[in-house]
This record gives sequence, structure tokens and C-alpha cells, in this order.
Amino acid sequence: MTGFADWFGRQSSEEYPAIITRMTDTIRHRGPDDSGFWIQPEAGVVLGARRLAIVDLSPTGHQPMSSPDGRYTIAYNGEVYNFQSLRKELESCGHTFRGTSDTEVMLAAINEWGVEQAVRRFNGMFAFALWDEKEKTLTLARDRIGVKPLYYGWSGGVFLFGSELKTLRSHPAFQSEINREVLPLFLRYLYIPAPFSIYEGIHKLQPGTLLRIRQGEREFFTYSYWSAREAVLAAQNSLFSGDEQEAVSELQGLLFESVRERMIADVPLGAFLSGGVDSSAMVAIMQAQSSIPVKTFTIGFEEQAFNEAHHARAVAQILGTEHTELTATYDQALALIPRLPVHYDEPFADVSQIPTMLVSELTRRHVTVSLSGDGGDELFGGYTRYTWAPRLWNRLRGMPLGLRRSAASLLGNLPPAQIESVMRILHPLLPADSRQTLYADKVKKLAEVLPASNPLDIYWNLISTWKDPGEVTNHASEPLPLVRDTAQWPELEDFTRQMMYLDLVTYLPDDILTKVDRASMAASLEARVPYLDDHRVVEFAWSLPQSLKLRGTTSKWILRQVLGRFVPPELFERPKAGFAVPIDSWLRGPLRAWAEDLLSEQRLQQEGYFRAQPVREKWNEHLAGSRNNQYELWAVLMFEAWLAQQGGRR
Repeated sequence: MTGFADWFGRQSSEEYPAIITRMTDTIRHRGPDDSGFWIQPEAGVVLGARRLAIVDLSPTGHQPMSSPDGRYTIAYNGEVYNFQSLRKELESCGHTFRGTSDTEVMLAAINEWGVEQAVRRFNGMFAFALWDEKEKTLTLARDRIGVKPLYYGWSGGVFLFGSELKTLRSHPAFQSEINREVLPLFLRYLYIPAPFSIYEGIHKLQPGTLLRIRQGEREFFTYSYWSAREAVLAAQNSLFSGDEQEAVSELQGLLFESVRERMIADVPLGAFLSGGVDSSAMVAIMQAQSSIPVKTFTIGFEEQAFNEAHHARAVAQILGTEHTELTATYDQALALIPRLPVHYDEPFADVSQIPTMLVSELTRRHVTVSLSGDGGDELFGGYTRYTWAPRLWNRLRGMPLGLRRSAASLLGNLPPAQIESVMRILHPLLPADSRQTLYADKVKKLAEVLPASNPLDIYWNLISTWKDPGEVTNHASEPLPLVRDTAQWPELEDFTRQMMYLDLVTYLPDDILTKVDRASMAASLEARVPYLDDHRVVEFAWSLPQSLKLRGTTSKWILRQVLGRFVPPELFERPKAGFAVPIDSWLRGPLRAWAEDLLSEQRLQQEGYFRAQPVREKWNEHLAGSRNNQYELWAVLMFEAWLAQQGGRR
């Protein structure tokens, strides 16, 4: 989806068809099945769409689509899963329909109830642009959790918007420069948090938000139709009061309904299966509602420390799915890296973008839609920091700060190889719930949080990669993102809930969902997320007492109970493993020449975005094996690779 509003006449209306065609062509991967545009020349409003046909494959689903009375025209990316029940309700109100698409139902709902009330009824993932011919207003909307992206902003006197930045860049009026102020945020978090983007004047529309701008005006207004903050507070004030088994059954029922709606498609459908709790529970519920084996897909690596594929294989065998597995080679992974800046559009440095793109490409060779288990960690307490950080703080608070600083210095200077050698010996002696992979990374994190002065210091440290990015960036001051703006936080009962809330509204949409959307869409694959794009699941999860999520060192307790009704516990009761890749060794080996070129002192000094000395120090430490600086370096490398792909634009 893309478009622009040129009501100050920066271009001739005769140029509009060529401009919008170029804009939609840049996002052909998001919709290879059909394309279209709509122009209102008097207002200077142009909407464009690419279509990945999922429901109603006929021409009646063509976009942009106008309402029968001509008042509303919409360009839309995503799916509204409750469109069938909405359609029945609208038919009882007198509406008739030409086809069977959810787009047509959305327009009828907007016509019947107005934009704000209609969007509150939509259950799904979506980003849309809507022109109201009667009111002469343009409205942009994004789904509640931020599954689907939407960028917007004024550039060169034209109001631009679209699903990806590349479509805005292709407009001839695009003049925005790189926003240096967001570089510290990027180095710290490995993504650029909303509402910021890499370009000055271009923003990400926040989840659950509507933006409205009137013809002939420059000022726009944004307001929330759904707020995670308000939803969390409402749920916390009305906690689930049933017993444990009632809670498990209630969650299972909600997930059954959410998954069932997301299995509606007129094209082949499957699921990502990692073998972890989230994806396994989702696939189990899919298979329980399917008369044929569900198609499942997983990715593994040749390095066994990073290969979790055997867990997925075991779950697939128990559930009886039609399972496809790819063991990615070095060559496959390394060949993908030069394409990352093209698909991620702005600097993005979550290394799991690599396996996510590989599994998306694998999956698209077999199906057009894949369900994904994202969101389980944020909703049900899956990240180790939710149990680890509070326990650590309770122990640290009684230790003298000087002693903690000394211990941090000692641990921080231990070579990664030495740590791994020692822990390989000790591993069999550790309690099962304390066994981990990649011990050196854990020790490094411990060293970094030991000097914390309060619980939030631990959390902020854990989610920060470059701890002081101001020392690395030139001429940039760090803006205040939501994750550090305590004035915008809800008052929650404890530190763990606070971490879970912040991850829900920052890390989840800006990292996890961005990663999945760009990777899947690059392969023209629609990824659906039943834990997240059904707000009823999100709201129910927040109404649960913490004791149903976290028990001692056991995370996601209630989701494990749901999964345990389908799969033996021994298949999923193990330490959490991330979707990791061996970037540390690749940077010392097959990626070394590529990285050396991007991190050269001359290059860094000439571009002027980063100070060469601290970057080169990190690089040399990493090459020597004295420190594992893979994530800090990957952030700089992804910016440099993106900048090179942009032609070195300043």
C-alpha cells in the first residue's frame, strides 16, 4: 500500500500515473498478484496498492477499492479476520456485496459506522489509507499491535505514505536527509524505535493509531483508537478470577478461535515451527482443527550449537504434520546478507533476520500463507530476563557497589573462548534449569548489569547493545524513546510486569514484527500471528495473574499447560533458545573481508556518522578473540551496508 497527497500542486496531475506506478512497483514483493491505483486529480490525492491475493482471488478484490456511493476509497495491506461475521451484520443493515473480500467488508463497515468505530471492530493485522470524498480528509490507520507497518511524512511539499520506506523514496519529491539523532537509538536497540525513522521528517505510525489530514492543510492529527497502556490497566484491574484449569481452558478456547480464523484462505497455508513452546502450541491447535496434515517449516544450521531443527522435527512427528526442514549452509546464509539492506529499508540489526528470511523463502516455495508463533514471550513471560532480572536485583541490592564493580571488571575481561571451555566442563554438573547455550554471552551480560543501581537499570542494560552510543556517534544527541519515557508508562504492580509491558509496546512491534514482516513479504509470503493480531488474546493474557505465567524459573506456565494437552512435556521442557546464528565466528572467518571493508578507518572518517576509534577497537578485540562484540559490530555493519545500498547518501 502506498500513496501521496499533493494538494499544493508540486507535480502536474498528468504525472500522477507514472509516479504512483513507480511507487507501487518498488513494493511488488508485497503483492505480486495484482496492482492498481486511484487518482482524485482535483484534490491531488493518489492511492496505490499491490495485492497478494489470499481471500477472494477474483477481480472483485482489486484495490484500491471505492464504496458503492463513491464516498470512500481505500488502499489496504493486511487481513481482517472477522470479516465474515461483520459481513453478516452489515447485510442485516441493508448492505450488499459484489465479491467475498475483506476489503469490501471494511468499506461497508466504515460507511455504516464511521472510521473510528469500524476500526475498533476490526480484528486482524492491517495498515490502510482511506480518502473521504465528502469530508475531503485522508485517514491512515495501523492495527493495534503494529503487525503491519506504515510510514508517513511531508517531504518536498508532498505528504507521502506507504508500507515501506522504499516506496516513499521513489517519489520525485522525496528530499529527507538521514536523521542523525536516531543513530544512538539504533546502536543501543539494534532497531529504530517508533515514531522515528532513519529519515528526518518521516515517521512510523504508532500501533493502534489513526492519523487524519484535511485537504489543503499541512497539519495532521493522530489519536489512539486502541491503547496498549489502557488495555493493560483495564486487564490488571479485572484479573481473571477462575481456577488454574479454567484459565488454561479459557486460553485454549481463545487460541482455537484465533487460529481457526487465521486458517481461512483461498491459497495454500502452513506454519513456521521451531519446536519451542509458542510455535508448537500454535501448530498443535492448527492440526487439531485440520482434516489434513498441516504443512510446517523449520530452519537449522550446520553448526550444532545453533541448530534447533531436531526439536521441531520431534514435535512435527508427534502432531502428524507434513514437515519440511532446511539445514542452511554457510553459503546460503552469507549470500543473503547483501540483500538485507534492500529488504529492511532502514538500518536493522537483529541477527535473527537471517534465519527468518531463510525460513520465509523455504516456506513460500510451498505455501502463500504461514502462521507464526510470535508474541508468546511478551504475553506469557517467556524471556529469561523476566525471571532472571528480579532475582538478580534481589541479590545485588545487598552487595557493596564497589565489590560489584570489581566483579564486573573481572568477568568482562574474560576471553569468550576461555569461558566456553570452562563451562563445557561444568555443564553436566549444573542443575537442568541452569544449563544454557552460549555461556560467554551470558557472562558478558552479567558483567554489564552488576553495577546497576536499581531494577530498571538492569532492564535498560539488558536491552542495550552499545551501552553508551554517544561515544560512537558524531554530532548526535539521543532522543527519549518510549522505553525510557517513564511518564508514558502505566503504573503496574511489579518490575516484571513493567518489563513485559515495555517489550509489548517497543521491542515487539519495532524489532520482532518488523523482522517477520520484511522477511516474509520479501518472499511474497503472508505471515499471520494468532497470539497478537487477535486483541482478545492480548487482553486476556494481561488479565491473568503472574502466577499463571511465571513459576520459579518456569516461564509461560499457562501456555505450557495448553501445549501439554497435545505434546509430551519432554519435547518442550528445556531452556529457551533464541533464533540465533553464529555471527561471531562468521565475522572472524567468511565475513571478515566484507566487514573489514565496511569498518575501515578511512571509510568511517569520510562518512562522518561514527567515530572510527571505538568502532575499530571493538573490531580488533573481536578478531583477537578477547571479546565477543558480534552484536555491537553487526549494528555498525548493518548501517554501513544500508548506507552503501543507498549510494552513500548523507
